[in-house]
Amino acid sequence: MTSVTARLHDGVRAISAAEWDACAGPGNPFVGHAFLAALEESGSVGGRSGWQPLPIVVDGVDGRPAAIAPAYAKSHSQGEYVFDHGWADAWERAGGSYYPKLQIAAPFSPVPGPRLLLRDPAAAPALIGAIEAVVDQNGLSSAHATFIAEDQVPLFEAAGWLIRLGTQFHWANRDYVTFDDFLADLASRKRKAIRKERAAAVEGLTIRHLTGAAIEPRHWDAFWRFYQDTGSRKWGRPYLTRTFFPLLGQALDERVLLILAERDGVPIAGALNLIGDDALYGRYWGATEEVPFLHFELCYYQAIDAAIARGLSRVEAGAQGEHKLARGYVPVPTWSAHYIPDPNFHRAVADFLEREREGVAADADYLTTLAPFRRG
Repeated sequence: MTSVTARLHDGVRAISAAEWDACAGPGNPFVGHAFLAALEESGSVGGRSGWQPLPIVVDGVDGRPAAIAPAYAKSHSQGEYVFDHGWADAWERAGGSYYPKLQIAAPFSPVPGPRLLLRDPAAAPALIGAIEAVVDQNGLSSAHATFIAEDQVPLFEAAGWLIRLGTQFHWANRDYVTFDDFLADLASRKRKAIRKERAAAVEGLTIRHLTGAAIEPRHWDAFWRFYQDTGSRKWGRPYLTRTFFPLLGQALDERVLLILAERDGVPIAGALNLIGDDALYGRYWGATEEVPFLHFELCYYQAIDAAIARGLSRVEAGAQGEHKLARGYVPVPTWSAHYIPDPNFHRAVADFLEREREGVAADADYLTTLAPFRRG
């Protein structure tokens, strides 16, 4: 392998926002300096979180960063959404230490996007080499780049990384002008079901879309209660701290969309979204009152409304969830890439991924046949 010289930093905030974003680009907010710095400033990563920021930088001939990897030393496998607990168990049983490992990711965010942040595309091999060098020189078990953009898959494949296939459910905007235009593409029975769900969900409620300065401290107070409830039920404890949300609002401003459901002026549920250049990214949801179908309304239907109004091409509503299929969200592939230097462990994981890939692809093909769109 060609010798690679790279700089490691103890956090995203050690790199200027201008230099970072020159590599990350503007399209995906989850790899932007503002989002990742808010995670650090709020204590959601670093400290005892098990996510130690360790961004890797390769400089260009002009002395400025040409390529950056948003890397984290991980002491567990939580908050990743690409599950490798079985790999960790197998490696530990074989007498190895799976942790710490190196994670190239947007923490707590199963959002596909670039994991090699490239001001100079020609620097990609050097950056991958630098990631491998960090693993090799520090005796780490592995490196994992999760939810990588499709156009970066060949870069990791060329370097010999193992590629893992996954599935999410995304909604695609077919040049719709209104929500009814979208419904017109569905089978009659599905249209009726969605209209019935939406009517039941919002009965007696007011739905508000808030961005930028319209999101006040009281709104973040309410959303924190929602997030805590969901986090405690899903993960045992919320990943993000209380201060993260207002920091995110300040940093991303109009790119934050908070959708609230209010009863008599009091918020009872909310969904938090980030707005990219061409997509609406649904991330966090919660409620303090159980209302049938309200989750679908705030997270899926209101997101579609918002995407249509902004002319965005798609809604990405997070990981998993076959229940999204009936709401017009269809299966799309996702990818992760894995560097495992131990030859025996590499071979075992490669065999597992080959078998898993067949099942994932078959499931996606079957689910696609269940999509609610009209035939022919």
